[in-house]
Amino acid sequence: MQLSEVLIKPILTEKANAQQEKLRRYAFKVNRKANKLEIKKAVEGFYGITVVEVNTSVVPAKSKSRFTKAGFVKGRKPAYKKALVTIAEGETIDLYSNI
Repeated sequence: MQLSEVLIKPILTEKANAQQEKLRRYAFKVNRKANKLEIKKAVEGFYGITVVEVNTSVVPAKSKSRFTKAGFVKGRKPAYKKALVTIAEGETIDLYSNI
């Protein structure tokens, strides 16, 4: 798997921002087939930092429903894999530079 296919996008939530400040841990949405070694190489290659630890989890799919003019609409949000990457002390990743 190519390094550009591993990382999909960073996860920017309040919980993820709190972990960035306190624990130097960044959250990324990654390819379902990527393993921890590939994720580590991709983050180190793209951001030029040292990765200490990688934790992964598969977030399950969720059922969603809402009531609209067309009636009751049901659907599902797809499952995805999330990687929590801890970086070395003194290093940071600027996720907001591309926005």
